[in-house]
Amino acid sequence: MLDIRLFREDPERIKAGARKKRFPRDGEVDRIVALDGEIRSILPGLEGLRAEQKRAGKAMGKASPEERAVLLEKQKDLKARIKALEAKKKSLEEELESLLFLIPNPPDPDVPEGEDEADNVEVRRWGKPPSFSFEPKDHVELGEMHGLVDFQRAGKIAGSRNYFLKGKAVLLEEAILRFALDHMVKKGFTPLVVPLLVRDEAMRGTGYYPGGEEQAYRVEKDGLSLVGTAEVPLTAYHGGEILAEEDLPVRLVARSYCFRREAGTYGKDTRGLYRVHQFQKVEQVIVDVADVERSKAHQEEILKNAEEVLQALGMPYRVVDVCGGELGMGQVRKYDLETWMPSRGNYGETHSASRFHEFQARRLNLRYRDREGKVRFCHTLNNTVVASPRILIPLLENLQREDGSIPVPECLHPYLDFTEIP
Repeated sequence: MLDIRLFREDPERIKAGARKKRFPRDGEVDRIVALDGEIRSILPGLEGLRAEQKRAGKAMGKASPEERAVLLEKQKDLKARIKALEAKKKSLEEELESLLFLIPNPPDPDVPEGEDEADNVEVRRWGKPPSFSFEPKDHVELGEMHGLVDFQRAGKIAGSRNYFLKGKAVLLEEAILRFALDHMVKKGFTPLVVPLLVRDEAMRGTGYYPGGEEQAYRVEKDGLSLVGTAEVPLTAYHGGEILAEEDLPVRLVARSYCFRREAGTYGKDTRGLYRVHQFQKVEQVIVDVADVERSKAHQEEILKNAEEVLQALGMPYRVVDVCGGELGMGQVRKYDLETWMPSRGNYGETHSASRFHEFQARRLNLRYRDREGKVRFCHTLNNTVVASPRILIPLLENLQREDGSIPVPECLHPYLDFTEIP
């Protein structure tokens, strides 16, 4: 949610930002400006009536019986007028709040223009995609060859975009996730086990509602939703609190299951493990003071944390600056990490590092008291550390040998009793 002062001072900037994100909201912005003006115009009259009511109340004690009867009638009239104005103000405020939830955060001026992922701008690459002297297998073939996956039985039990991991794949996934979590704890992040079912306040607070309801699995009976990322409970953890500036930044990390309906992706990425309904993720979140330059530095920090995991695994990747049309509602800027996947003949997204400034904090009422005693809204950021089973795609495909065997990255050896899948 945006500060109402932004609408008063520069509504055209908000409109331009929404258009850059391909969320055109010109009409809604104009209506917000009008509603804000109407609410502010009501306030002097309302305060005046309340002051008059207070004066009349004080006069009642000194009034004669005849004067008291007149004052009582006046009090009734004032009460009715106040009630009507308060009802009008409340109605306008409710409409205003509902519209504010629809307005996206303006992107950073440096965010590239563009419609979709084809317009993302490459920033850098690390590592070289493997050059095979044989016809490489994709992760599905490799997984079935080694008894690592079972899509057929998963589909029979749970439908499409579901899977069983089996045998060494289970242990390999466990090792990757634990390595990523340990990596973040060494970086000073506090690990949490988080709720996977959350109230709407947490989904709205992090910007997933309204607008993302079709992607979430909803438990209507309880008014709860399964999270698509631990970002939701991690960012909402201090919601409604006022933190002390000396306690910031807060660095949190969680490993959790995640659930996404993948609505709107019919026929897209249906083979294998790339786009599935249930997965595990290690997620990092930073909450800090409202300082743009510090937020930029944190974004580089969380990006580096994820890059170090990919480098330890020996996975070739690239960093891309995500264009306006691919940004979500709250993101000011986002960098994606895309890892090389031979079966796709290209890089595939595995991580997203985002900064939000005050957008999520305002929705969550997440604040801090600065050193001068002023209460301000925090800045928030998040990034994937690693997500599985998607990370298994490049790991199996990039490391495969001609005989189909797959060596295990050295960083995972301490977590396993095997060093290759023969």
